[in-house]
Amino acid sequence: MWSQERFGERAAKRYRNLLKQALGDIAADPERPGSKQRPDLARGVRSYHLFLSRDRARGDLGVVGTPRHFLVYRRRGEAGIDVVRVLHDASDLERYLPEEYLRHPDLPDPDET
Repeated sequence: MWSQERFGERAAKRYRNLLKQALGDIAADPERPGSKQRPDLARGVRSYHLFLSRDRARGDLGVVGTPRHFLVYRRRGEAGIDVVRVLHDASDLERYLPEEYLRHPDLPDPDET
């Protein structure tokens, strides 16, 4: 893994802990403060920057100083979420989203299912 080789095992573990925390945060509240609706991409798509979960992921290994990734996801009714991608915050979203998530008027709104 590039990050682990470049930043070390402790940093990789910190980032994994942060990712787990962020996933738990949006699973508990898909519309949590800081998450953003992304109607420019598709109905029901939201994004959430890992920085917003940083302090809750603080542990024995410390905290990730400057997280650079965000989650792209959709609610799956009341049952949970579907994470579409974990992307670097400099990424072009439309380039990396699956075709079925991009501006399809016939794609049902997950809140309506």
